[in-house]
Amino acid sequence: MTRRSFFPMAAGPAVAASAFRAGAQTVARKGRLKQCVTRGCFGRGMSLPDMCREAARLGCKGFDLIGPPDWPALKEHGLLPTMVPSASSIRDGINRKENHAAFDKGIRESIDQAAAAGAPNVIVLSGERKGLPDDQGIDNCVLFFNNIKKHAEDKGVTLCMELLNSKVNHPDYQCDHTRWGVEVCKRVNSPRVKLLYDIYHMQIMEGDVIRTIRENIQWIGHFHTAGVPGRHEFDDRQELNYRGIAQAIVDTGYTGYFAHEYSPTKDPIASLDEAIRICDV
Repeated sequence: MTRRSFFPMAAGPAVAASAFRAGAQTVARKGRLKQCVTRGCFGRGMSLPDMCREAARLGCKGFDLIGPPDWPALKEHGLLPTMVPSASSIRDGINRKENHAAFDKGIRESIDQAAAAGAPNVIVLSGERKGLPDDQGIDNCVLFFNNIKKHAEDKGVTLCMELLNSKVNHPDYQCDHTRWGVEVCKRVNSPRVKLLYDIYHMQIMEGDVIRTIRENIQWIGHFHTAGVPGRHEFDDRQELNYRGIAQAIVDTGYTGYFAHEYSPTKDPIASLDEAIRICDV
């Protein structure tokens, strides 16, 4: 199962992707923050090879949430699969023991595929509460990670459990606060088990983004971006200061990847260019 099947993009105008801009110049970036992208940032109608050409031209290092069948297209343009999909889903995740056997097998396979391709990360999802108390959910996630962490360590691949909001987009999702996710990571205590800190989702749930990142950076293995409200591109209609956030992340010494995951309402290529420029501190 790929993440696309259970991570719907935010509702908004249907924006057609710009055609690949033949002859457009490669954009030079500072590159202190290794930025990458997701398919949704390109709107609709652009082929993956053209997405890859534009992403590479604009200074991206990789694509999140692209499965192995499409990795040759990334490789052709010097891009990494920076966050590999896995067996878990938002609704059914690792917070329930009855899921562990199936997800252990599937996630081990994703780890092996990622390692073979030089991909740094595999996504893991907690699942919904469905009445499960938060402390029990933590216990079950810790149990799952403890059983698989050595394989991830041996392969040099980081498992990243994503933080998502349960207020607007994903009601009942259990890993919906940084404190909850950090507690799991602390108890597992592996350099290969961290959090995917989605800035959009945590702004909705908690706010206080920069201080939270600074205090918990050792437990964060990856970032996602989008504007709040609406999960759209960065402009004066949204409330987050992404330049300040990007600078704060760089100042921590973070060396991982930082992926854009928004649904554009304007020209997708211009919006992506602007997002990368804003975060290129």
